[in-house]
Amino acid sequence: MIIGTRGSQLALAQTKNVARLLKEQGVETSLKIIKTSGDRFTDRPLHAVSGGVGAFVRELDDVMLAGEIDIAVHSMKDMPTVRPPTLPTASVLKRDTPFDILLTYDGTTLDELPEQSIIGTSSLRRAAQIRRYRPDLITQDLRGNIDTRLRKLKEGQYDGILLARAGLERLGWELEGEILSLTSFAPLRIRARLQW
Repeated sequence: MIIGTRGSQLALAQTKNVARLLKEQGVETSLKIIKTSGDRFTDRPLHAVSGGVGAFVRELDDVMLAGEIDIAVHSMKDMPTVRPPTLPTASVLKRDTPFDILLTYDGTTLDELPEQSIIGTSSLRRAAQIRRYRPDLITQDLRGNIDTRLRKLKEGQYDGILLARAGLERLGWELEGEILSLTSFAPLRIRARLQW
C-alpha cells in the first residue's frame, strides 16, 4: 500500500505512525512524498492558498484519484468540510493533546507580553482567540515548518509564536512554553462540547 504524505517533519512523523499501525495489522506500506501548494507558496497566508480550503489536502486527493497512491494521511485541522464522495475518511486516530502552546524567546507569558507585541500563527482560529483575549497584541501570519517558525522567533521577527502542542509531541520535542487554557484557546470541537 502506498501512503501519500507531505514532506514536512510533522507530516512524515504522522504518516510513519500510521504506517506502523498498519504494519501491526500485517499491511506493508511505502511512502510517497507530495509537495502541495500549501508547501510551495509560503509567501501568503494559508487561507489565501487553494481558494482558502484544503491547502494541504486537495493535491493529495488528486494524486489518489489518479491511482498513484492508495491512502493519504492528514491532520484533521487541514481537512475540508466537504470531501469528494469517492474519497471517504476511512479512519481517525485517537486525538492527541488539544492544547495550544505559546513560545517566546525569553519565556514571557501571554499575560506578561507588552502591548503591541507581535504573535505569529498560521491559524485563523488562534489569531482570533489571541485578539479576543488580548486585543492590544498584533497577530501576523507565520508560515513554514516548525524549525522555520522557531528560527523566525529566535531571529526576533515575532515576540511569540503559537503552535499546537500535539505537533511538538508527535515529533518528540519538549520545548519550554506556556500551555494555554482551553477556556480561552479551545479547538472548535472542544468549544462546541463546552457549548460556547
